[in-house]
Amino acid sequence: MKHGGKVLVQALEQQGIKRVFSVPGESFLAVLDGLYDAGIDNIVARQEGGATMMADAHGKLTGQPGVAFVTRGPGATNASSGVHVAFQDSTPMILFIGQVASDQRDREAFQEVDYRAMFGPLAKWVAEIDRVDRIPEYVARAYRTAMSGRPGPVVLALPEDMISAPCDAPIPPAATLPSAKAPDDDVTEVLTQLADAKNPLILLGGGRWTSEAAKAVGALAQTLDLPVAATFRCQDYLDNRHPNYVGDVGIGINPKLAQRVRDADTILCLGARLGEMTTGGYTLLASPIPTQKLIHIHPDANELGRVYHPTYAVTADAGVFAQQLALAARATNPPAPSRRVTDARADYEAWQQPVETPGALKMENVIHHLNDVLPDDAILTNGAGNYAAWLHRYYRYRDFGTQLAPTSGSMGYGLPAAVAAKLERPDQEVICLAGDGCFQMTMQEFGVACERGANIIVLISNNGMYGTIRLHQQKKFPKRPSGTTVFNPNFAKLAESYGGFGAVVETDTDFHTALAEARAAQMPAIIELRIDPNALGPMAVLEQIEG
Repeated sequence: MKHGGKVLVQALEQQGIKRVFSVPGESFLAVLDGLYDAGIDNIVARQEGGATMMADAHGKLTGQPGVAFVTRGPGATNASSGVHVAFQDSTPMILFIGQVASDQRDREAFQEVDYRAMFGPLAKWVAEIDRVDRIPEYVARAYRTAMSGRPGPVVLALPEDMISAPCDAPIPPAATLPSAKAPDDDVTEVLTQLADAKNPLILLGGGRWTSEAAKAVGALAQTLDLPVAATFRCQDYLDNRHPNYVGDVGIGINPKLAQRVRDADTILCLGARLGEMTTGGYTLLASPIPTQKLIHIHPDANELGRVYHPTYAVTADAGVFAQQLALAARATNPPAPSRRVTDARADYEAWQQPVETPGALKMENVIHHLNDVLPDDAILTNGAGNYAAWLHRYYRYRDFGTQLAPTSGSMGYGLPAAVAAKLERPDQEVICLAGDGCFQMTMQEFGVACERGANIIVLISNNGMYGTIRLHQQKKFPKRPSGTTVFNPNFAKLAESYGGFGAVVETDTDFHTALAEARAAQMPAIIELRIDPNALGPMAVLEQIEG
């Protein structure tokens, strides 16, 4: 007879899961045994946070739950960082955690944690399997919960005796999900309100988007003569070369775009939660009643009206609804763009022009070079840090599914996300951007890239400090730097020690050469960018701030 671990793996296979991410632990040996001869690829990470960040990136790219397995106690607490990313980013994920045997519960046994209490604020559903014959039921429910409504993470605890016990429970078929479409009346009403608007604007964001939805938004924008802005770290939801794309609404927003958001009389928000980053600390839209008419489309009815009172709300998958709108509004000959759209586009183009920062190697030139040489389908990943401000401002995303970055602002995300992306999309180039502090949060996952032949290229902006914190520190406590210096290794030598390609560059010309060599090397690569510490952002120079 099969054991519970084998049945659990078979239940995952039935849901179409083909890859999982894990750090092994003695608490789920039966699951590891179940994976031994299964048709599921088990990517073994070096730390549990790396495993869940890989799972999050996998979920973003595929639209299916990223699955991770970790051990109890320390493994679970490490893994929580990636669960938080998935929760705030609305990414489907299933995290399985080994647990003490059921006859030892509530004794504070070795590494015992109450996961319902621990993950309650971080997940859509947290449960512990207490009957071996219900394992397939729990797996199917976890899949549906992670995918339905607003996608997000689910956590299932696996007591050792449950997954090691004999089990012959039947495995249900793959989950069917409810329709994400909106009624035709909603489509008609939204189009009517947009037609009546004098100064409308579309905001794109949230989860469950597709390339088809991205193309539909472009067609809708041209048909209805609407400017389109992406919310924080959703810049790949519309080709940035599209004449109606006017920039991103997030950290370091173009001031002219911020004013356009304030001045809009109607905002069609497709999928975004309208959180702090997108709204400039809840200032671009007044809370709870915006001065603009707000048409809010979101897959979770509980999100509609939670912060902002909408003029009109629709519970629907935003990407699907965008396709419904585009189909209903399609025109044979779309109108020429109005002055409103062309002016907004011109402001975006002007914002793209590089502002010179200190040093012989300038991040603005690095990003513009990436624009020039990378193919449209290149995937760029990043975590958090001042280096990302240059990426957000200057890089032009052309294809959907080419930006992997945490809206939660989690450091360390870029590297594990790049590994997951390259494993899922081996024929596409994958570039990870990281700061020296950001990279060292998860740098051990570079070993996974080398082990698996995931030929990513990591660009590390090395300025010897936690630059974001140093910037805020200087503004609030001038000339009293404290706790923000970072002592770094030679990152190129680190890459070579793993058997990868490594280079250190200090000028723009050196970077062009190193990038070409890294792309030709056909191995995981690290290029260390020695950046002037005074360059803290596209518009932030430390010496000027210090006065």
